[in-house]
Order: sequence, then C-alpha cells, then structure tokens
Amino acid sequence: MDKEVIAFQRVVWLLVCVGGIFGAYIYQGYLQETLSTKRFGPDGQRFQHLPFLSFLQNVVCLVWSYIMTKLWSTKSSGTAPLWEFWSPGITNTIGPALGLQALKYISYPAQVLAKSSKMIPVMLVGALFYGIKYTLPEYICTSLVASGVSLFALSKSSSKTVSKIAHPNAPLGYGLCLGNLLFDGYTNSTQDNIKKRYPKTSGWDIMLGMNLWGCVYSLYMFILPGAGGFEAVHFCKQHPEAAWDILWFCVCGAVGQNFIFMTISMFGSLANTTITTVRKFFSILVSSLVSGNPLSDRQWVSVFMVFGGLAYQIYLKWKRTEPRSKDL
Repeated sequence: MDKEVIAFQRVVWLLVCVGGIFGAYIYQGYLQETLSTKRFGPDGQRFQHLPFLSFLQNVVCLVWSYIMTKLWSTKSSGTAPLWEFWSPGITNTIGPALGLQALKYISYPAQVLAKSSKMIPVMLVGALFYGIKYTLPEYICTSLVASGVSLFALSKSSSKTVSKIAHPNAPLGYGLCLGNLLFDGYTNSTQDNIKKRYPKTSGWDIMLGMNLWGCVYSLYMFILPGAGGFEAVHFCKQHPEAAWDILWFCVCGAVGQNFIFMTISMFGSLANTTITTVRKFFSILVSSLVSGNPLSDRQWVSVFMVFGGLAYQIYLKWKRTEPRSKDL
C-alpha cells in the first residue's frame, strides 16, 4: 500500500511539473516571438540584443532559486557543491544564447522545431560521455519524435512569417540551433551525472548552481566591447514596453526552470526532454493559431508521428514497471 501511495505521489508531481513547464514556457515563447519580431517606438526599432535575455533570466532564476533553497531545501553532506556546476554552467550559458541569436535568421516556429530534436543529443552525450545504456526502442521513440517535428518544419512555409525575420538566413539559423542542441545535450547529461553522484541534491540546488555560474559567465556582455550589454539596457530605457516584455520573459523563465530542475531531480533528464519536446510542439500550435495558419495534411501526419513516439515511450516505461508490481 505504501508503494502504491508513493507511486501515486510521483504521478501527481509529474503532472505538476508538466503543467508548470507548459504554462510558463508557452507564454514565454509568445513573449520571445514578440521580442524578436516586433518593432518598438515611432522609429520602429528592433530589439537586436537577444542573448541579453539569457543573462537577465539567469539573474532572476538565481534570486528565485536562492529563495527556494532557503525556504525548502535542507543542507546535507550529500548535496552537490556549487563548484560542481562550473562545467555545465558554461554550456548552459552558450547554448541558450545561440538559440536566441538564431531568431535573427529563422522564424520562431522554425527555431522551436529545430530545437525539438533535443532528445537525441541528450541520449548520445549520455551514452558517449557517461556510458548510459539506452535500448533500441528508446532510440526509435526519440527518432520518431524528432522526425515528426522536422516534418512539421519542412511542411510549414509562409511569406508572412519570413517577412518578420530581421535577417533571413536559414543555414546560419539552423546552424546556431544545432550548436544549441549539442551544448544542451552536454548540459542535461552532466546534470544527470551530478544528481547520481550527489543524490540528495534538490532541483533548487541544481537551479542555484547552474544560474550562479551562468551569471558569472554572462558578465562578458558588460566587459567585452560591443557585446551588447549596455546597448540592451539603453534600449530598454528608450522603450519601456520592451522592458516589460523582458521582465515577464524572465519571470516565466524562473517559474519554468523551477519545474525543469524539479523534473530533472525527480525523474531524470530524458523525462524532462520528453516533456519539453511536447511543450515545444504545443508552442508551435499556439503560434500557428495566433498567426491564423491552418495545419496541412503533412503537418497532421507530423502530429501523429510525435505523439505516436511519445505514446510508445510511455508504453515501454509501463512495461518495465510490470514485473515489479507482480513481485509485490
């Protein structure tokens, strides 16, 4: 009975994490698309300093996670020290900055779809760097999800969408997204490895360590000439409307990261990647509905591919739990 209660609690926490990630990041995606395409002020200026969003989000998330650790976390000898996060902190600083920079060259739906293949680099890095063994069906599931999202990307074409892009350049945009995926793959697998070595590390501890190092590394924006930090601050002073959008973007990021690190801490990076991949797909649907673009037949095929792969993955996980329940 106790094990059934524990299992039920895990399901509830998983649903809470899913709801938090979906709500925070779908709205953040809307704000991200607005900031990358909207022209502000009477002179119609664009916000060109998109990586600055990553720095501000690190700051807000650092404050948030510090408060959460003081309120909820219990200090223990099994908690990972902050210096353990210096390495994934580097890739977690570069990866999101590349993804944001890609919005100058490709549309928001294209960027989201390109980044939705994240499950594959997570598994590859896990296998190559940490010796994690994945089964063939798991590779089939992730490939099916990535292929479905890619088909959606290839089927979507709208001159209206292209006209909103600051500097259309598909090869460069997708190349930046590829770099984002590779860095994120290392980040997530390393976080998993830290969690295994320090099992008492909470999601807020991970969040604190990652964003602390992210803030340190992102200071380059105010040190290197032309890095954009001071220019971004000046733009926000000139256009308060953009500043409010950026503020809510960071708040959504803090809430979303909170649930992401909770998910990684409780269920692992592959479960987190599955949730965020589905969330990205819904972000595309929301973006399409807002822009008034109906789905084509090929895009509906991609819908079934994505959810077919995810349903199969859930089925495989369920089968792995059956022997345990029979033993009980």
